[in-house]
Formats: sequence, C-alpha cells, structure tokens
Amino acid sequence: MMEKQLVTVRPLKKSDRKKIAEYANNKKIWQNLRDIMPHPYTLEDADVFLQMVALEDPLCTFAIAYKGKFAGVCGLNLETDIYRNSCEIGYWIGEPFWSKGIATEAVGWLAKYAFEKLGKVRIHTGVFEYNVASMRVLEKCGFEKEGVFRKALTKDGKLYNEVRYALVK
Repeated sequence: MMEKQLVTVRPLKKSDRKKIAEYANNKKIWQNLRDIMPHPYTLEDADVFLQMVALEDPLCTFAIAYKGKFAGVCGLNLETDIYRNSCEIGYWIGEPFWSKGIATEAVGWLAKYAFEKLGKVRIHTGVFEYNVASMRVLEKCGFEKEGVFRKALTKDGKLYNEVRYALVK
C-alpha cells in the first residue's frame, strides 16, 4: 500500500484487533469522533469493526502503522447519487503515536488513493471546533477550510461548531 519513511498504510488484519481496542478505548480519541465509535471500546467492538471492513468493496478503511506497529485507522466514506464523485475522509491515531506526523502522512496517502484509484474529485470532512491538531493535519495536506457549521455537532451532551474542510482535485 503506502510506505513513506516510518509510516505505512495497509489493509487491516485480525491481528490488529487488540491494539484497535486498546487505542480506541481512549476518551480523548472518542471525543473527536462520531458516536458510532462506542466508548468504552471493547475487543468485541474491534471484531465487529474488522468484520465490517472485510466487506468493503472497494477497500476504503486501512490500518496506519508506525515503525511496523499498529498506530491507528484511516478511511473514506464513499458518497452516492449526485455526490458520487466525492468522499468523506476520517482518521484517528492512538495516543502513544501523537505528534509524530503520522496522521499527515496517512491522510496524504489516502487523498491520493481517493483521487487516483477511486476517481474521486472532492474529499471533505468535518472537524470539532476544538480539534486543532486535526485541522493542522488537513491543512498540511492541502485541505482548505470551507466554513463553519454552527452548533452542528452534539457530543457528550454538548453542542459544538463543525469546521468543514475539503480538498479538490
């Protein structure tokens, strides 16, 4: 798949399940993701996730590894109907791997994959207003801020603004 310096993006494996559960069971990660990601996050949740990913065609969800060790997940949600040339990007990195440039490498690879392999022309995402680190990742990868959706997100019983980003081919 992708190997640049110390970061590898590859298909997920069953052997990733323990690290997925360990790293995803972190409230700091959960606070930045959709509620479809449960908290607490168990081995059973990891199994369900891996079963879902195994059904993808084309493959759109990948493991991120750093120095050969599982570090996180990145993926695309493919749009349909009039949005069929677009996709949404998402990613998370386990806390032990934060601030190493890993997400930036993975997002850059995934954007190239979306454009070149999947034929997409637009990649978009929304970020919680407080997730400055994710905004930096997107900006380093060439994504542009398109706007702010006020009070668009509800997380842990509170309303937050969503900062919208996109990268267009």
